[in-house]
Amino acid sequence: MNNLQTDNAPSLSVVIPPFIFGALSFLILTVFIALTGSELLGAYFAGKMLAITHLAVLGWSTMIVLGALYQLVPVVFAAGLFSEKLASVTFWSFAVSIILLVYAFWTNAFTTTLLYAASLMFSSLALFGLNILLSKKNGKQNIQSNFVTAAVFWLLLTALLGLLISFNFRYNFFTQIHLNYLKIHAHLGLIGWFVSLIIGVSSTLIPMFLVSHQLDHKKLTYSFYLINIGLSLLTLDWWFLHGSFFIPVYWLAISAGVIFYLMFVREAYLKRLRKDLDTGMKYTMISVLTMLAPILISLLIMLKADFGNSFQLRATTLYGFSIIFGLITPIILGQTYKTLPFIIWLHKYKEYVGKYKTPLPKDLYSELIGKIQIAIFYTSVLIFTGALLFQSSVMITLGSYLLVLVAVLYNVNVYKIIAHKISMERIGS
Repeated sequence: MNNLQTDNAPSLSVVIPPFIFGALSFLILTVFIALTGSELLGAYFAGKMLAITHLAVLGWSTMIVLGALYQLVPVVFAAGLFSEKLASVTFWSFAVSIILLVYAFWTNAFTTTLLYAASLMFSSLALFGLNILLSKKNGKQNIQSNFVTAAVFWLLLTALLGLLISFNFRYNFFTQIHLNYLKIHAHLGLIGWFVSLIIGVSSTLIPMFLVSHQLDHKKLTYSFYLINIGLSLLTLDWWFLHGSFFIPVYWLAISAGVIFYLMFVREAYLKRLRKDLDTGMKYTMISVLTMLAPILISLLIMLKADFGNSFQLRATTLYGFSIIFGLITPIILGQTYKTLPFIIWLHKYKEYVGKYKTPLPKDLYSELIGKIQIAIFYTSVLIFTGALLFQSSVMITLGSYLLVLVAVLYNVNVYKIIAHKISMERIGS
């Protein structure tokens, strides 16, 4: 954890706003899911479904990632953030673009508001990408930083394609139906941006938090090339060939890349010196294992498995759900409890270490709330999975209410961390 302490760390004004916006977005997201109800069992490309999906991947996931990554840039790159002012501008423009984008999808304003929202979104993410890449320029080069760089590249490509899709709704210049490009857009974001970033950052943080040494980083190198080559070929195939018989080969490459990463995490876990896992690491380790779920679901989709009752449509929704709520969300929930308390603790107590008895970073939030949150979250995930498999509106309702409760508990702990008041006593008094 002490490796997060660095003179290159950015100010709180850069890190905290994305965490606040992300936490509130998570709460709003769960309310939207509850309001949508049984419509979640319908087409994944409907307006409300697109609003919920983009609020999840942008307002909740990516916004939190922005805040965390600004803090972690010195750890991964061994260099300071290029520009805090640019980071602040990025936050506000990104926040506005998210609000506009979700509104456009929710109200089906595909030919009006969506164009402005997507344009501002692309500009915001371009500023973010520029800041991260310029930060890396003078930093160290290793496999973890390569993963982060690749993730930023895929993010910008995702935003660019999203911009083109939004303009296509109005000007209709694509040669194929927009669902073909939406499929590419989704995979660039979910695999290229999120999976690459998760692997790059977690392969630095997990060994750090578990206190694991002498790990085989060749597994990460294999993972990097397999995932990026597989995704590149898959994208080109879908764009130009619209799905050839080589698709299983790309799937196998990406899946093998994920497996090599899981092997690295397993090695770190087995070699750990810190045996007890706190709330954050429990979330993280469970979510890492759930990487296998979208691999299996995508295999069923690719093989066109037919279990009746529009299984392919439900499987596609379940595939996205397994990545967003099975992998990304628990990773963020877990790492919030690892990074945010330390960021606040460092800001408030750095000058007093050694002179006063100070609380630990984990004392800044309620461990009990965190444990209850874990139990409720995974219960809701299991219920949602059952609802999507068996088309149960009752289970959708129950799962959505539980998810709202998770978001409330998460916001309570985030507020508790951010609003922490200094409390200490002089050593030896």
